[in-house]
Amino acid sequence: MSTDTTPLPSPARAAAGFPWAGYLLGFALGGFFDGILLHQVLQWHHLLSAVESSAVQDIRVQILADGLFHAAMYVVAAGGLWLLWRSRRRFAEPGEDRLLFANALIGFGVWHILDGVLSHWLLGIHRIRMDSANPLLWDLLWFVVFGVAVAAAGWRLRRNGGGGSGGRTAPVALTLAVLIAGPVAALPPPGVTTVMVLFQPGTTAPDVFAAVAAVDGRPVWQDPSGQLWAIDLGEEGNPTALYRHGALLVSNTLLPTGCLDWFRT
Repeated sequence: MSTDTTPLPSPARAAAGFPWAGYLLGFALGGFFDGILLHQVLQWHHLLSAVESSAVQDIRVQILADGLFHAAMYVVAAGGLWLLWRSRRRFAEPGEDRLLFANALIGFGVWHILDGVLSHWLLGIHRIRMDSANPLLWDLLWFVVFGVAVAAAGWRLRRNGGGGSGGRTAPVALTLAVLIAGPVAALPPPGVTTVMVLFQPGTTAPDVFAAVAAVDGRPVWQDPSGQLWAIDLGEEGNPTALYRHGALLVSNTLLPTGCLDWFRT
């Protein structure tokens, strides 16, 4: 026999709280995703990176602002968890788990849409990649992939009730996001001119030196097998050009197109 005597909210209030639990949790997860990945792991920007003030540009102030931002996301997440707890009995009804997931996707996408519009373009407190020569490209990429696409996937999943073809929309959208963002994130920060190059099996040292000379590079290191090399290309070097000289894989390029050479070996 159940001993849970906790008073439950009225059905109408529970019905209103359950969707917002998903929205708030997704919104908070969007903020955590942005802060952890872009502020801490990739270090592409801080919350106030574009604020032109010597006091604000102090790294201690930047880290403090990031911390306050994460604290705000904790408050939003706590609100979502509280609403989810209040409407916990509805979660057991058929299809409600998918509704929660759909609403979380919408909240996740809305976070990135609002961040793009407010932080990047209206307030101008930071951009996705502060060190990029074309920051608008990165802003739009993030806005579409993690904002519009994810929110649209959640909206379609919600409208289809989590069933049918709509149930496949969210995984497809997230897969596309990873496929697009993963290679883009592999691009190096400015000033990094050394690439790791994996050459085809049987490539000799003279062949490698000829390839390095063809791209005006300088060999820095090689592994004992003689296939993996570190090559300094200088500021004007083009790592993609190494694919024309026997490379199978070159780091610091947007797409590892040289991997297709495996089909010829």
